Amino acid sequence: MKKPIIIAIESSCDDTAIAIVKGNSVLSNIIGVQHIHHFYGGVVPELASRSHQKEIVPLVHQAIFAANIVKTQIDAVAFTKGPGLIGSLLVGSSFAKSLAMAWVIPFIGVHHIQAHILSHFIEIEGKSSPKFPFLCLTMSGGHTQIILVESYFEMTLLGQTIDDAVGEAFDKIAKIVGFHYPGGIWIDYFSKNGNPKKFIFSKPKIDGLDFSFSGLKTQFFNFIRKGLKKDPKFIKNNLYDICASVQATLGDLLFEKMMLATQQTKIFSIALSGGVSANSYIRKKFSKAASKNGLQLHLLPIEYTTDNAAMIAITAQIKYSLALFDDLDLVPGSNCGWNL
Repeated sequence: MKKPIIIAIESSCDDTAIAIVKGNSVLSNIIGVQHIHHFYGGVVPELASRSHQKEIVPLVHQAIFAANIVKTQIDAVAFTKGPGLIGSLLVGSSFAKSLAMAWVIPFIGVHHIQAHILSHFIEIEGKSSPKFPFLCLTMSGGHTQIILVESYFEMTLLGQTIDDAVGEAFDKIAKIVGFHYPGGIWIDYFSKNGNPKKFIFSKPKIDGLDFSFSGLKTQFFNFIRKGLKKDPKFIKNNLYDICASVQATLGDLLFEKMMLATQQTKIFSIALSGGVSANSYIRKKFSKAASKNGLQLHLLPIEYTTDNAAMIAITAQIKYSLALFDDLDLVPGSNCGWNL
C-alpha cells in the first residue's frame, strides 16, 4: 500500500517550519528561526507575521529539495490551525490553502497541542511509540498541560496552568537574570555547574493537577532585587547556583504534578512534549523516576520537542488515513481551546 507524502506548515509563533513525511517517516524537517525577536526580549507578533511571509516560500523549496521528491508526489498539505498568534497562523493557513488549490490536493488543519502529543508517533530508530492510554505533559512557552490520551482523537485535559506557562516563566526569569530571549536554554546551560539546593524557593500550593507559575516569577524577582541591594555583583557571583536552584524548583513542580496524575489515573505510561521537555534537569528527573519506579517514559529527540512541522505532518498523516480533511474555508484561531 502506498504511503502518502504530506507537506506541513507550522507558523503558530515566531518560527517558520516546513516538514515532509512519508507515512510515519520524516523526509525533511526545516525550521527557520526568527532571530529578530532577540532584540525585543520576546516575540513581536507583527514582526513574526512579516518574517513568515518572507521565509515561507524559500523554506518550502528547501524542504522539498531535502526530502528528495518533486511536488507532484505530494498527496496533501497540512498546517497549524491554532492556537497561536493569529497573524502568524493566517500566513501559514493562507499559504497552505494556496498549495492545496494549485496542486489539487487535500487540505488538513492540525491543532498545535495535539501535534505536540502525537509527535511521539514519528518513526524514530530505536524509539517505540507509547501505547494507549498514556499521560502526556505538554510544556512550552504558551502551554503547560497534563493530558490523558486514550486514542489519537480521544484526549482529556486533566490539569493546566492557571496563569503563566512554564516556558514563559523560564524566559521571564532568564530576562531578570540578564539573559537574551529565549532565555530558558541559558538557565539550563548555566545550571549544569550550579548547586540546585543553594537557594530555596517556595512552591505554589494549587489543588489538583493545575499549575501556577506567576507567583514563583514574582518571588524570584524579589529575591534578585534583595540580593543586588546587598551585593551589586550578586547575580555574577552566584549565577550558576541561581540558575540551578530556580530550574530545580520549576522542574520539581512539573514532576510532582505528573506523579500525582499517575496516582489518580493509575496510568504509569507517560510522555513529555513541548519545548521545555528539552530541559536537561527535567529529562534527568523523569528518567531517574522511570528507572526507580518502573514508569514507562517516552522522551523525544530534542529536534522534535520545540515547535516543528514534523509534528504537524505526523498528525495530518493520521487524519489522512481516516479521510479527515478540511474545507478551504477553515479559519485558524488564536485560541481554539481544546477543540481537536
